[in-house]
Amino acid sequence: MSVVRYAAAACQTDLPNPRERAAMAANTDRMLAMIDAAVEGSAPFLPVRLVVFPEFAHAAPVYATVQQLLRSLAVPIPNEHTERLASKAKQHDVYIQSGTMIEADSRWPGVVFNTTCLIGPTGILSKYRKVNPWIPYEVHASPHDLPGYDEPLFPVVDTPVGRLGCAICYDWLFPEVLRQLTANGAEILIRVSAYMDPWGATEPMNWWTTINRARALENIAFVVAANQGASLRHYPPYSWPGGSQVIDFDGRVLAEASPGPGERIVVAPIDLSALRHERSVRVGHHMPAHLRTEAYPVYQRSVYPPRQTSEGSLSYEEHQQRIAAAKRAFDRGLDGITGK
Repeated sequence: MSVVRYAAAACQTDLPNPRERAAMAANTDRMLAMIDAAVEGSAPFLPVRLVVFPEFAHAAPVYATVQQLLRSLAVPIPNEHTERLASKAKQHDVYIQSGTMIEADSRWPGVVFNTTCLIGPTGILSKYRKVNPWIPYEVHASPHDLPGYDEPLFPVVDTPVGRLGCAICYDWLFPEVLRQLTANGAEILIRVSAYMDPWGATEPMNWWTTINRARALENIAFVVAANQGASLRHYPPYSWPGGSQVIDFDGRVLAEASPGPGERIVVAPIDLSALRHERSVRVGHHMPAHLRTEAYPVYQRSVYPPRQTSEGSLSYEEHQQRIAAAKRAFDRGLDGITGK
């Protein structure tokens, strides 16, 4: 039976980035303690049932090449960290969106993924691999780019706390990602992110809040967004502004951490009954129901094409070349549309 009203907790971390697998355990220790704190702190009020951690909470791509990541940091999934989270989920009867880790999969030798798991009391419920790596810097693979990839790109899980879909950080700058999760049934859109300054949670840009609110209102969905709060010394060369948020289906900010590095736990109510009622009765501003899909020929061709071979991952230089080619192709398309 669904729980129609509960609290979600966005837990932003400020942890050193492991440089080897053994060091990941300390980060998982701290995340487990934060789950205990979130559940205990909210217990007298609205019980926490969903806990979300940011991108890189378990491990970040601190090496420049796939070979170094495979040698020192990549792990299979499931692993000891997901098992410990599953035990904690069972203890508290909560659902946990893990921080990301660098994943190696024997089915795809020579590549790594940036992966987060939705974990419930019964174990891993879904695995999301970042579809839009932050190119050209991030050299982990997009599953979109691998020939023969046959797992869902945008999994949505029906749970007692709602239908949950997740995407990672840069994915959120592509409205198509969250639209597809919504089309797959998502009611709560989870953002696992490491969004840095100057694009982060502070003015004059504040892309973080702008995007979170836009994705919530255009999909009539709750957004639970945990952002990395690492201080500069923990993950140079960027500083990480936190600002974790919970947004309702009309784009209202229900709760947010004050911008700046450091650990924060942000708790806000998720009212599934209100969301489902709104989706059911709303006629105006129901953008998912108003889509004129045939009007957008841009999606009928490839702009940043998938790879033709599954061997290895693209380097920084190869990404630069592909981006340049994609820009030229896109410019030609715009020229055709405008008649220039």
